[in-house]
Amino acid sequence: MEIFAILIIGAAAGWLGSVIFKGSGLGLLGNIVVGIVGSFVGYWLLGSIGVNLGTGWVGAILTGAFGALIVLFAINFLFRRLR
Repeated sequence: MEIFAILIIGAAAGWLGSVIFKGSGLGLLGNIVVGIVGSFVGYWLLGSIGVNLGTGWVGAILTGAFGALIVLFAINFLFRRLR
């Protein structure tokens, strides 16, 4: 059940991050990966400065979306540099 929750939260966070960032879509699998990686980045970054975006599913999705924005920015920055 935990894996299912991680996938749902990752997909929601990745989708929300891609909607806010207005970048090119990565598809469902890409959104899940960006959301899960973004969750780790968001929890690490926000935790290091002492910020909490809430508890439960909503807090996890918001924190993951914040991290997903950072991950999407980094991906677009790197691929723009490589072109």
